[in-house]
Amino acid sequence: MNLPKWFFPGLGVKRWFLVIIFSFILISVGITPLFGFDLSIYVTNELLSILNNFFGEHSDFILKVTALFMILSGIILTYYSLVKIVAELNTHITPHGEILDLLYEKRRSNKGPEIVAFGGGTGLSNLLRGLKKNSDNLTAVVTVADDGGSSGRLRDEMGILPPGDIRNCLVALADREPLMEKLFQHRFESEGGLEGHSFGNLYIAAMTEVLGDFEEAVRASSKVLAIRGKVLPATNEDVKLGAVYHDQEKRMGESAIPVYDKEINKVFLYPENASTTPEVKRSIHKSDVIIIGPGSLYTSILPNLLVKGIADEIKRSNALKLYVCNVMTQPGETDNYTAADHAKAIIDHCGKGVFDYIIVNNQQGTKELRQKYEAEGAYPVEIDHQRLKELGVEIVEEDLLKKNSYLRHDPEELAKLIYKLNKKYN
Repeated sequence: MNLPKWFFPGLGVKRWFLVIIFSFILISVGITPLFGFDLSIYVTNELLSILNNFFGEHSDFILKVTALFMILSGIILTYYSLVKIVAELNTHITPHGEILDLLYEKRRSNKGPEIVAFGGGTGLSNLLRGLKKNSDNLTAVVTVADDGGSSGRLRDEMGILPPGDIRNCLVALADREPLMEKLFQHRFESEGGLEGHSFGNLYIAAMTEVLGDFEEAVRASSKVLAIRGKVLPATNEDVKLGAVYHDQEKRMGESAIPVYDKEINKVFLYPENASTTPEVKRSIHKSDVIIIGPGSLYTSILPNLLVKGIADEIKRSNALKLYVCNVMTQPGETDNYTAADHAKAIIDHCGKGVFDYIIVNNQQGTKELRQKYEAEGAYPVEIDHQRLKELGVEIVEEDLLKKNSYLRHDPEELAKLIYKLNKKYN
C-alpha cells in the first residue's frame, strides 16, 4: 500500500481522515471521566477544575454529561467522515455503482464454486453472464474450430486460432465499464480491409503477434477487461471440424457443416490427435461443477469434447456434471431433434460419463415468438422423458425461458438453478 498517495492534493479524503482522528480523540477523552478509565487523567482533572468554578457541587454530573456528549460527537463525526470517504471513492472509482456493494459482491463471488463450462457461440457467453454474479471461480473452455466471418479471415491471413468465441466469453465475464465491452464487440462496417472485423478480434490478433502466443494473448486481454474467471481455448493446435452425414457425404469446415434437410451422422476433428492443454486439464480436475452447453450441438459443444484428453478428464472427475440442452432446434444442424437426440449425440461421440444430468426448459414461449422461429425452421426442443431415462440420464426441468423477444435461456434463472443443484449434490 502506497500511503503517501492518500495525501496527494485533490483526492478529497485527507480532511475526513483528520476528522476521524479528531473523533477518536473526542471518544478517548470522553471515556475517561464517564467510565473511570485512566486514559487522560490530566485532561479530566483540568476539565473538572474548570467545571468546579462554574457549577460547584454539580460539576461531577456535568463532567459526565460532557463526556457522553464528546463520545456521541466522536461517533457521529466518525460515521459522517466514513460516509464522505465512501462518497469520494464512489465518485472517482466507481461512478456507476456503490463501492461497498461491489466489495460485498466481490467477497461473495470469491467464495463461489469452481465451475468449468464447455461450449462456444452465444450459448456459452449467455450462460457466463449469469454465473459470474455468484462466482469468480469460472473457467470457460471454448472451441477453436470456427472458420467463418472475421475469425475465419484472421485464421487464414495470420495463422492464429479463431478469436471470435473467445472474445464473446471475455466480454461476458468482463467487469469493466460498458464502453470497454462495446469497444471489444464493435464491428467495422465501412468498406475496406477492416469491413466485417470486430475490434476485439483484431485486438487479440495483435496481442498474439506482440506476445508470440495465442494463450498468452487471451490472458492479457482478460486483464484488460478485468474478467471474472478465465477463458481457455480447448486446444492450442490448429484444428478443423468435419462432418459425415447419413448419406456418407463428408464436409470440412465448421461454417460449411449446417445444411438444411441433411442429417449429420457424426463430426470429427482434423488432426484427430489434437490435444488439450495442461491448464484445461487442471481446471477440470479441481472443478466442483462441469457444464456442457448450451450451444450449437455439432459446431460448438462437440468440437470441445472431441479434443484429446477433455472427455477422459471429465469422466474421471467427481464434479457435478450437467448438460444444458438447447431451448430450440437449430436449422441445418439439429432439425427435429428431441432432448434425448441431443444427449445421445454426445454419448455416441464421447461415451457415457461426460454428464449425469440434463437440464431442459419445459416452456415453449408465446405463439407469436414460436411463429417467428418456425419461419426460420427452428422449433422448441421436445422433452422425451422415457428415452432420456433409457440413456441413464437424470432430468432436471424448469421454466428457463428469457422473457423477451427471443426464445433462449434466461442467464440468471439458469445460473440460479445450477447453483442450487451444486448445493444439493456437492
